[in-house]
Amino acid sequence: MAVVMAALAGCGGADQAGDTARTDAPEVIRLGTLVPLSGRNSPSGEAMVAAAKMAVSEANAAGGVLGRQVELLVEDDACDPGTAVTAARTLINKGISVSVGSYCSSATVPTLKSFRAAQVPMIVAQSNSTDLLAPKYDNVFLVCGTVAAEARFAVDWMKRTGAKRLAVVHDGTSFPVTLAESTVAAAKHAGGLAVTGDLELSQGASSYSRIAGSVLADGADIVYYTGYYGEANQLIKDLRVRGFKGRIVVGDGATDGPLLQNLPAAQRREVYGTALLVPAFMPELAQWSARYRAAAGTPPGPSTVEAYDAVNVALDAIRRAGSLDPEAIRKAISTTDLTTLSGRMSFNADGSRRDAKFLLLKAHGDGFTLVTSAG
Repeated sequence: MAVVMAALAGCGGADQAGDTARTDAPEVIRLGTLVPLSGRNSPSGEAMVAAAKMAVSEANAAGGVLGRQVELLVEDDACDPGTAVTAARTLINKGISVSVGSYCSSATVPTLKSFRAAQVPMIVAQSNSTDLLAPKYDNVFLVCGTVAAEARFAVDWMKRTGAKRLAVVHDGTSFPVTLAESTVAAAKHAGGLAVTGDLELSQGASSYSRIAGSVLADGADIVYYTGYYGEANQLIKDLRVRGFKGRIVVGDGATDGPLLQNLPAAQRREVYGTALLVPAFMPELAQWSARYRAAAGTPPGPSTVEAYDAVNVALDAIRRAGSLDPEAIRKAISTTDLTTLSGRMSFNADGSRRDAKFLLLKAHGDGFTLVTSAG
């Protein structure tokens, strides 16, 4: 999901490990997290920080790691590529051993070079665009399943509903584009589900009536919007106002957040979402959810499980590495075989997660209900 975003921007020649030298190794073990703490995606970022801090607090209460306490350093990337690169350099210069954050793929991708140059392993909590794997860096590990797996899950369900004509809509940024491309490819491979259009909307626009008109003109009976909840909310309104009666499905970046805000019941009807892990639909996480609520003051939403797991994967690797040597930690992460909240955690050779899980949700009242799951 997740996740919510500025257009992907290249880093250029200025993308170095940082303008100042890294600090000496501290007495504590420092983990760093980049998440949106400003902008429309800030609720998701704040929830991720709360979950990551909870994991750190539990580790410290149990005596820390390698005889040291653990410290979580947090920086705001605003889901903006330029802001993210600057924030990544700040974390690097403060001597973090592992990066455990990331929500928006469009902000995460430009930081890859910085963390790579600084030899900082990245356990990417939420971002899951295949753009993250394209450079083939061996220090990047994804906690979530990739967009390719999500697309196959979505197309399989769409076909089982009897859908025949699919319109795919994205916002032009990394995660939405790669999920859209993967969905088109999955539909073509599966057969029986014609793609009527691959449409791009502009982030932050006040109306998507033109996009809605194209969907109707092309005769689609189902729409898959692969972007984030702000634009998804407006797109749903405009599709319904223009008279679209079919199913509207959103990707995991839109099921996290106020997707249904200010939508009347008639517009919410037949709205679905492919999602990552939502604790409310996972009874096995009831005790953890209660601990999170006690610590954060709110129930855990989407993205929280992955943020918690990312910290614990990092600390497990540091324990097994027996030091803060970056290469030792990287190798330990690559051989992870750990039971986490989100299930068994291990990684493929390219850094993607094995055995990823997705949920299919349906809008119901002010929230969602679980339709099915896979993985």
